[in-house]
Amino acid sequence: MSEWKPKRFWNAATVQEGEEGFSVTLDGRPVRTPAKAELQLPTRAMAEAIAAEWDAQENVVDPLTMPFTRSANAAIDKVRTQHAEVADMLAGYGDSDLLCYRATYPDALVARQAAEWDPALDWAEAALGARLVPVAGVVHQPQDPGALERLKTLTHEMDAFRLAAFHDLVGLSGSLVLGFAAARDWRDAQEIWTLSRLDETWQEEQWGRDEDAHAQAERKKAEFMHAKRFYDAAR
Repeated sequence: MSEWKPKRFWNAATVQEGEEGFSVTLDGRPVRTPAKAELQLPTRAMAEAIAAEWDAQENVVDPLTMPFTRSANAAIDKVRTQHAEVADMLAGYGDSDLLCYRATYPDALVARQAAEWDPALDWAEAALGARLVPVAGVVHQPQDPGALERLKTLTHEMDAFRLAAFHDLVGLSGSLVLGFAAARDWRDAQEIWTLSRLDETWQEEQWGRDEDAHAQAERKKAEFMHAKRFYDAAR
């Protein structure tokens, strides 16, 4: 049996500005989240992106074609209700950041990781006030508590919408530093995503591409790029 999808019942999606921000209405009726909260948005840019998604629906509503709507729903229904827990979880990536665990061989991979990842750690020290130290091997070594506390503070400062996007920037890249780097425009989001895939790219160069793994990586890349767009729209 195919999954039921609601039919389009409205003529036009419009953006409304109010005291609490921006909302999207369908023929004057406000869009609500799955938990029935009104979709109150922090910026006009985000509201316009969501309105465009609703306007683009044809005969039936397909949530898979509405990433901004889905992200806003998650921010309101999930992240806002457990903001501290989400922020703590993401800040925890700092103590085991992808960029800090380096190969011990071969020398070419060791050199590539240093050349491509060290600048991100240097940027984090200068821009975020937190120095994380790389280690050789995969055995956990704790980072400086002061640096971790600084990163935790910065994570907690995000509102629910930015934190929802940041969740995907960090989770998909495996790096708190790269999540901040993308959010703060250190480099182009495409380049930051490529940095997060350094080890996988190395393996492909040595052994060839696994098509299934490549397809999965491309899906994650698309999600990462959307998270960056959603973060930007929340500012």
